Amino acid sequence: MHIPTQLQCLFSATVEERDGTFMIEVPEDEIRFGDLQDKETYRVALLPSSSKRESEQPTIDPPSDSAQARTTSDSDAPTPPVEEGETRNVEIEDIGDQGDGLARVERGFIVVVPDTEVGEKVTIEITDVRKTVAFADVVERLSYYD
Repeated sequence: MHIPTQLQCLFSATVEERDGTFMIEVPEDEIRFGDLQDKETYRVALLPSSSKRESEQPTIDPPSDSAQARTTSDSDAPTPPVEEGETRNVEIEDIGDQGDGLARVERGFIVVVPDTEVGEKVTIEITDVRKTVAFADVVERLSYYD
């Protein structure tokens, strides 16, 4: 799977029919803590939840010149709130389409953490940071009560 560098949020949702229209609800946290704005138009990509191939690792596509022209300049974009090599205690809030755990940190920034479950509290080490998402490995599994 290729993840474009312009990715602003990542979440799982169910398509629902309402009065002849099919809807996907955006979680409130994506508006409150993320870079999304109410009443704005965004491009949406839908991925089937049944395509969970373990050998498939996300990669980030470099933006094309035309795509770069449509996005804000790098100086306007906020910097990721995490750095490579940094350790943090996080709670896994969701499971992504590839089966990896997802944790949110400042501003709703998503950290992908393989081999974790929803509700699990873990200490992670950030291994790779992109503009809109970071990847981490579990360093320690914490008690559910920590």
